[in-house]
Amino acid sequence: MTRSRLLLIIANAALAAMALAGCVVGPNYSQPTLALTPAYRTPAVPAATPTPPAGRDWWAGFDDPALSRVVARALAANLDIAQAEARVRQSRAAAKAATAALLPKVDADASVVNQEQSLLSPIGEIGRHLPGYKRETGQYDLGLGASWELDAFGGLTRARQAAGARARASLDDLAAVRVSVAAETADAYLQVRAFQARLAVARRQETVESDLVDLLNRRTAQGVASDRELHEARAALEGVRATCPPITAALDAELNRLDILMGAQAGTWRGEIETPGQIPAPPAVSTAEGPPALLRRRPDVAAAEQRLVAANAAIGAAISDYYPKVSISGLLGLESINASDIFTGQAAQHQVGAGLRWRLFDFGRVDAEVGEARGRYAESLAAWRATVLTATGEVETALSDLTQDEARIRTLAAEIAELEADRRQAETAYEGGVISLIEVRDADRDLLAASDQLVQTRAAAARAAVAAYRALGGGWTS
Repeated sequence: MTRSRLLLIIANAALAAMALAGCVVGPNYSQPTLALTPAYRTPAVPAATPTPPAGRDWWAGFDDPALSRVVARALAANLDIAQAEARVRQSRAAAKAATAALLPKVDADASVVNQEQSLLSPIGEIGRHLPGYKRETGQYDLGLGASWELDAFGGLTRARQAAGARARASLDDLAAVRVSVAAETADAYLQVRAFQARLAVARRQETVESDLVDLLNRRTAQGVASDRELHEARAALEGVRATCPPITAALDAELNRLDILMGAQAGTWRGEIETPGQIPAPPAVSTAEGPPALLRRRPDVAAAEQRLVAANAAIGAAISDYYPKVSISGLLGLESINASDIFTGQAAQHQVGAGLRWRLFDFGRVDAEVGEARGRYAESLAAWRATVLTATGEVETALSDLTQDEARIRTLAAEIAELEADRRQAETAYEGGVISLIEVRDADRDLLAASDQLVQTRAAAARAAVAAYRALGGGWTS
């Protein structure tokens, strides 16, 4: 066969492949639908600070430079994000490999072999008696080999579609991890500020109790107060002091959590926020877009849909095994026993071939593979629907928490104002001998409990705002 004949065969095969390229078996993807209400049941919550500007940095709405700093550091150094980025690179490489499978594969090889024949071997024993026998021989090979599986029924195309969808899902997963890390970091920071504020409340109450003990020491020495009252006051003081160690331990745990979120050893950055600071007021949360916006705002929803796309394409890849696989191969090369003749026409050699593989009788294996692929699609569809419904539930819960926490803050603030007035009056009345120490103790206990609840509720409101932004997809957009 001449070289021009070989090139003609390859060209005809390529034309046949292009003609069959439009034949792609399996279902084409159709975006699923899910009935969602146009608005959330819980209305948006007015807040002390305005809604942050559109964009990714939703945490800037808290107007707290320290919060913005720790979130930025976490997004730059968090190891969960690093793992997600590595998975993106892996999935992109897999998608590239799936695309390459549609194209011809060309290999080049070359070899030089020098051999000295044993004169005592059977060949050597015979050959050395023949005229012109050479004990030393050489062989020189140079060639190009090509192979190409024609995507006659679209199996490779479907595989490429599936790999591409998985790559896009990994990008969405990365966005979801970034939203999660930002929210987790903000939550840990807010808990740090909450525990610091609770310690401050306990220490203020400790000062009040200590002052009362000093007063009772003087009154006992004067014979005005009893030893029993003094012991009660000292016990109350120790009770307030006993609340500090658990709060301190919880504070240390959140500081350690923050360091790990920022990709550092526990204790690395705690000095930056160890000094107590205010719990930032939560910004307003806009819900004007409604639940349908979650389909494009939530990266985990987008990732679930891309996995559905991949599962749909995998059905086509499985169905393609019902049809024959056609491949062509070719070889162009040079071979000679003399190096000086390797590039001459007489050393040229070529080969062309075609192959067909068809799973005609496999006792239902293809049926089983197609059924398995359809089952994975059904699973992915259910997972997508569950992800959407979970997202709507998370938004509703976060909005409800934020609404109720804001209402409770107002109630607790009014209660504390009354309790502080009651505490001052009780102490004055006790010093005047009008009431007993028990009533002063009751006023102290109520004020401490309400003050601690107010701090916790302010932190809960800020954390609910974080949860709302997280549930809404953060600042991520499609």
